[in-house]
Amino acid sequence: MKAHQLTQKDIDKIKAEIEYRKLELRPELIEAVKVAREQGDLSENFEYYAAKREKNKNESRIRSLERMLKFSVVIEETSSGGGAGIGDKIKIRFDADGLTDEYTLVTTVGTDTLNNCISIESPLGRALRGRKAGEKVNVKLEDGSSFGVTIIDIEQI
Repeated sequence: MKAHQLTQKDIDKIKAEIEYRKLELRPELIEAVKVAREQGDLSENFEYYAAKREKNKNESRIRSLERMLKFSVVIEETSSGGGAGIGDKIKIRFDADGLTDEYTLVTTVGTDTLNNCISIESPLGRALRGRKAGEKVNVKLEDGSSFGVTIIDIEQI
């Protein structure tokens, strides 16, 4: 399994979520299952199945977060040499069609493609990390194809 690249802030955030899910949410969900079970016939008890499903989703999320921590390496937030780093907004131009777009580099924990927050582990994020404004970058995709972009501007946070 490939290690997740996380900042210390990411790790602290994940640990806090695990603690919340174990110490606060888990007891509430166990109680909800218990209360629903006491309502009688389980074969037609929707509340029981809904409570059980929520409890299982919580346990699955805890396992997922713990696995992420187990297989992670701590990285620095900033890039050495003043290039693009985590949290920086990068404006790029796609060489093929001249269109421009802006992306924010984040770790896997902060990935949000709807808001153009891309992981430093994605092909584009990997290609942009550490680069400077004005550089032409070749982005290699997993299928072996590639495309070129030019970094127009970097807004360092």
